[in-house]
Amino acid sequence: METLSSIMLELEAMGSEQTRKTHKNHGAPDNLFGVKVGDMKKIVKRIKKNHELSLALFDTGNSDAMYLAGLIGDENKISKAQLQHWAENSPWHMISEYTVPFVAAESPFAWQLSLEWIQSPQEKIAATGWSTLSRYVAMVSDEQLDMKALKSLVTQIGKNIHTADNRVRYTMNSFLIALGGYVLALTEFVKKTAVSIGQVQVDMGGTACQVPNVITYIEKMEKASGLGKKRKTARC
Repeated sequence: METLSSIMLELEAMGSEQTRKTHKNHGAPDNLFGVKVGDMKKIVKRIKKNHELSLALFDTGNSDAMYLAGLIGDENKISKAQLQHWAENSPWHMISEYTVPFVAAESPFAWQLSLEWIQSPQEKIAATGWSTLSRYVAMVSDEQLDMKALKSLVTQIGKNIHTADNRVRYTMNSFLIALGGYVLALTEFVKKTAVSIGQVQVDMGGTACQVPNVITYIEKMEKASGLGKKRKTARC
């Protein structure tokens, strides 16, 4: 039987100083083992989804455990309050922009929570909202999407992206890529907005990471015949 203690010991054994150093260079706090996501997925393959274990892992405050929580979280069992708890207690962007959206975007609360979160004055929560929206539009069929509301969000980004908080700028930019790439009805509108916005500047913390160009990325998807092809899951 899988227990929190046994999984934590397994994660600790998988950790490496090099991965730990890499994560810390990207903003991770000290509480982590340094586990590669690929190695972590060996645990996911065995466990599949486990709601109670995912909640316990998240509440350890350990970054590796928190990321694993997002991979095994059960979108059909997690509550809105629990997702809110996750959003409020994410220690850095790998958790707030990946772990939480992994589960939130697949949950029944995806659209509602996203719209609430993007209005938050807290940078990490607003970024969580935009990241959740990105994964939501990449999965959900166009027939189920509120096109008018999404178009309004694009207009909002066009007006506010350059004055938004750092990680919010990054996730707004990512949302434009997701919307333009996965929702064909809005591809041209997104591209026109991206032209008016220009290149988005984000402080990447001295790392080699770069902010992807919206139009370049969408055109890359188009050349690969990937435009409009929905994802099966929000998780990666």
